[in-house]
Amino acid sequence: MARRPLGQTGLEILPLVLGGNVFGWTADEAASHAILDAFVAGGGNCIDTADVYSAWAPGHSGGESETVIGSWLARRGRRDDVIIATKVGWQMDATRKGLTASYILRAVEDSLRRLQTDYIDIYYSHRDDTTLGVDEPLRAYDRLLRDGKVRVIGASNFSSSRLSEALASSRRHQLPAYQLLQPHYNLLERETFETELLPVCVTGGLGVLCYFALASGFLTGKYRSAADLGKSARGQGTGKYLNERGLRVLAQLDAIAGETAASPAQVALAWLAAKPGVTAPIASATTVAQVEELLGSTRVALSRGQLATLDKASA
Repeated sequence: MARRPLGQTGLEILPLVLGGNVFGWTADEAASHAILDAFVAGGGNCIDTADVYSAWAPGHSGGESETVIGSWLARRGRRDDVIIATKVGWQMDATRKGLTASYILRAVEDSLRRLQTDYIDIYYSHRDDTTLGVDEPLRAYDRLLRDGKVRVIGASNFSSSRLSEALASSRRHQLPAYQLLQPHYNLLERETFETELLPVCVTGGLGVLCYFALASGFLTGKYRSAADLGKSARGQGTGKYLNERGLRVLAQLDAIAGETAASPAQVALAWLAAKPGVTAPIASATTVAQVEELLGSTRVALSRGQLATLDKASA
């Protein structure tokens, strides 16, 4: 599949982003490097991570994913053919959190060091810091953009009102504007994005990259009963989808997968990639085989009828 414009950034990506939340956690360094190699070999070019990945794991303090990606970049000896996205602002510990200008300027240096690079293609505000005015992080990003340490800025986990306020502040104060949004959006998490955030993105010309595109693995069909939830580290988090609606969506994914010679996961990602306003879904993998399956989603073309069926089942 052809690459798509990434909003108004001037960058182009395959309509699939590789999520790095598993690197250094459920995928060790060797497995992570193989996954990254397979993704790029298959035409992928955008890799998403965050400084906080994977601070939630026992014995981890954050930065593990960035460190693994950095060792991969150093090993392959080439930086210019991949787009690296990372984030700042999610709490890592008592002193590393939020979006104050001083913290952003400190945190970016840590991310650059771990990634073994001198610039970050996309730098996200990982979550809104409602203790601050919307323009404080923008002033820090202005400096980073001028210094060449960051190419593009984006927002994640913002309400529509705060995102709109930030975009207005950028215009009013001649500050850099968020050009991308990373929302929680998939077949089972639709309402907030479609009714509140999408109109802001369309009006502002923002690219949209959706996280938890497979609902933490539920939309792969891996979890179909309570007994399945122990299959992986993320399984327990999908229990909320084991209801009539979730099972109805799985049934339609199964049916359309049969019609298209695809897997349920590929169909779920293809549905997202076809939604108005969406640039690409984000999905992670812990094996090369999973990467190849994810890449296959970019070759699945769903009919209008199939898209409508999934819309109805997930409504």
